[in-house]
Amino acid sequence: MTQVLQVQGLGKRYRLFASPGDRLMALLGWADRSTPHWALKEVSFALQRGQCLGVIGDNGAGKSTLLKLLAGTLQPSHGQLKRVGRVTAILELGAGFHPDFTGRDNLMFGGSLIGLEQADMLRLADEIIAFSELGDAIDRPVKTYSSGMVVRLAFALVTAVQPELLIIDEALAVGDQHFQKKCVQRIETFRQQGCTILFCSHSLYHVRQLCDQVLWLDHGQVRGIGDAESVLANYETHVRLQGVTEVTDAQAIGVTTPADSHHMQMNSDAPTGLAGGRRAGLLDAQVVSGMHPNSGGEAVLALTGTDLIIQVKAISTSDETPSIGVMLEQFQGVGVTSVATHAEGILLTALETKDGWTIWQISLTFPDFPLHSGQYSLSFYLFDAQGLVVYEEWKDFIQFQWVSPSLTPGLVRLPHRWS
Repeated sequence: MTQVLQVQGLGKRYRLFASPGDRLMALLGWADRSTPHWALKEVSFALQRGQCLGVIGDNGAGKSTLLKLLAGTLQPSHGQLKRVGRVTAILELGAGFHPDFTGRDNLMFGGSLIGLEQADMLRLADEIIAFSELGDAIDRPVKTYSSGMVVRLAFALVTAVQPELLIIDEALAVGDQHFQKKCVQRIETFRQQGCTILFCSHSLYHVRQLCDQVLWLDHGQVRGIGDAESVLANYETHVRLQGVTEVTDAQAIGVTTPADSHHMQMNSDAPTGLAGGRRAGLLDAQVVSGMHPNSGGEAVLALTGTDLIIQVKAISTSDETPSIGVMLEQFQGVGVTSVATHAEGILLTALETKDGWTIWQISLTFPDFPLHSGQYSLSFYLFDAQGLVVYEEWKDFIQFQWVSPSLTPGLVRLPHRWS
């Protein structure tokens, strides 16, 4: 198998100065009072053709530094890297566009910067413009564009030709929900066609969906590298132990919070409730069986019984069929299970369609609920039909106290037999 990327002992060191005067003295060659800071140190790995490596870690872990080194926009202080074939980096979309030039002019100029000949750009221009969906705006100055229009054009340009190596830094939060889906689908197509991908994201869902290997960086050094599920499990444990609040998909794409959105009704104001180009959103999620309010009147539910039945409602444009995911976790503890309609081939039920919008509903039953007594939480996720794009997330939306008939300690009652 062809090796596309090889990284050996890669490091990036910066010099930190206590004052501007110390910096000036160092520049003049009089005295160097700087303190070395390694943003990245001794990072080594290799990628074969068709592999997808996810890069994860807390803020400041060195993820963006690594990607800039691999893209060639930064030079390493130590180590070596070898790249084979065409490299495309999606880092700061639209940063090189000139505001006074039209979108079309910027396409031609930007194409030359990423190594495309003028003949190639003339051949690809119509396809790029169609993907960006800018229409007649392509012949207006870029300074008249919204930020979303700029990233549409930039993404369409840099992904117009499939590279051997694609480097992506948090590119799935660009534009509106419709365009996010197009971006993910194009990346997924590249992956299926054998493109090697290095994907950096706070969205662990997308890391799981796209990546077969994961690199975990911590304070500039490799904390873990290996198959995706093993490294992600260790990282999630680290996040819980450190009390780190991870940036969620919902925050990344600027969706409304559950408190704002779960009371939306099916009326002419529905599109306003889904402002900002959103095509779908969660409406409501509730437990519909075994619900017994606490005697103290607290928000946490006390649940008893045998079956746990949950009902979820969502809204979308009528041409968009969404899917639902539900995660059950020990409250402020470990994940117990997660299920999703798209993963199991289940379709939501359409309750009502009006003015181009459809309300959907699905019920989920956990029969003979197998967990032992304790506090748990339910999180709800709205995806597109294929599960590629997370439209909305309601994290820990329902918290409940489960009272099991059994007094046996532990977390879950597993099927078993004695002999």
